[in-house]
Order: sequence, then structure tokens, then C-alpha cells
Amino acid sequence: MTFNKSLLIPLGVFGLLVVFLALGFRLQDPHLLPSVLIDKPFPEFELQDLRQPDQLRTLADLSGEVSLVNVWATWCPNCLIEHPELLRISRETDLPLYGVNYNDDNGKALGWLARHENPYEFSIVDDKGTLAIDLGVYGAPETFVLDASGVIRFRHVGPVTPEVWRETLLPVVEHLQGMSDG
Repeated sequence: MTFNKSLLIPLGVFGLLVVFLALGFRLQDPHLLPSVLIDKPFPEFELQDLRQPDQLRTLADLSGEVSLVNVWATWCPNCLIEHPELLRISRETDLPLYGVNYNDDNGKALGWLARHENPYEFSIVDDKGTLAIDLGVYGAPETFVLDASGVIRFRHVGPVTPEVWRETLLPVVEHLQGMSDG
């Protein structure tokens, strides 16, 4: 059996590729997806309120104080996982929490909120996904921290757990609230 030296180059390139990919996956947190909207205003929109279909919501409804905007859906298993934490945040803090009901059926969404309780000041109907596209949403759930001017200051992809709230979102919220108080 003879060894073919011409195979060394492709094998070497393949080996280097495997090493670079392995290092890249280890060094990057998969929840840290870049967003070009950080430090930019929340996208303009005019969409229906889930609970009050005759009322249209706009960016003006999200502005005025530091808030969270949570993209959720009834078809999203992780949305159910994060829901108890969102309820706790809405009960135990003065932080406004707004929902964007993404690519969902309004009847199912209303039933889901009735069954699991509603942590949101209101939810926006994004049944065509237009606002989610403007936000660069990869899927539900995603949560955005807005400053009092309606500017996106932080984005979290995935469920909001007690650890995510305590270690990631709360420090951003407290920093922004401190800036708007002073």
C-alpha cells in the first residue's frame, strides 16, 4: 500500500478548517446575535392591538420610559418557558413590558394569554411578520430593551430566564433608568 502525497494538501486544508470552526463555535455565545438596530430607533409601525382590534398602536405607544418589547407566539415552545419570568417582572417591577405577537392567530393568542395570564401592557398583532422583519427577528422569543426615547439599546435572543433577567437585562434596564433619571 502506497501513500499518495497529493492528498496531504486537501487533508491539511480540511484539518485547518475544522480547527477554525471548532474555535469559532467555542468562543462565540450563540445567543449573541448581532443587531444593526442597536442604538437606533425602534422601527416605525402602525399595527393592531391584540386585545382592542379597533385600536392601532404606533412607536409613540412604546416611548416615554425605559421598557421591554418581547416578541412571542403561541406556536413557540420557548415562549411558554419564559412566560413565568415575564409575569414575575410585570408584577414585581414598574418596567413596562410590551408584546409583539408574531405570525400568530389572534384567537389562539388571546386564548393563550387568558390561559397563562398576560404580562404585557399590550400586545401588537404582527400577523404578517412585517415588524419582526424590520427588527431582524430570527424567531421567537426575542426581547428588546428600549430607552425612554424609543431607541433599541439591547437585544436578547431566546427565553428570558431568571438568570438572563438578573445577569443581563436588569443591569441594562437599571443603567438606562439611571440615565433618564439624571
